[in-house]
Amino acid sequence: MVDPSGMAIIGIDHVQVAAPAGCEDRARAFYGRLLGLPEIPKPAALAARGGCWFRAGAQELHVGVEEPFAPARKAHPGFVADDLDALADRLQDGGHEVAFDDAIPGAKRLHVADPFGNRVEIRLA
Repeated sequence: MVDPSGMAIIGIDHVQVAAPAGCEDRARAFYGRLLGLPEIPKPAALAARGGCWFRAGAQELHVGVEEPFAPARKAHPGFVADDLDALADRLQDGGHEVAFDDAIPGAKRLHVADPFGNRVEIRLA
């Protein structure tokens, strides 16, 4: 349905996941090194809040500090990978348990927890 005002949401700029204070090194290890997302600088006005940001295609993933922290076990970012099996191996070699899921016919996907216990979904392109 088109908004009669002519306004429309045309995409997603970013998704944010929460993490505890001091999360930056573990976030960089998981999202940067294991998933291969390039880190992007946070604006100076926001850098003091902690956390870090990553590029995921045309979108961004923001890891933000939240206190008190509780991991998101249902809500999650959903990524797309070009080689899901190789990524699953890399995640497992990095100490992360991977669970493949065939609940959606024709979709090959997996779930993994980030170092903070947040759910992450990755599907094959």
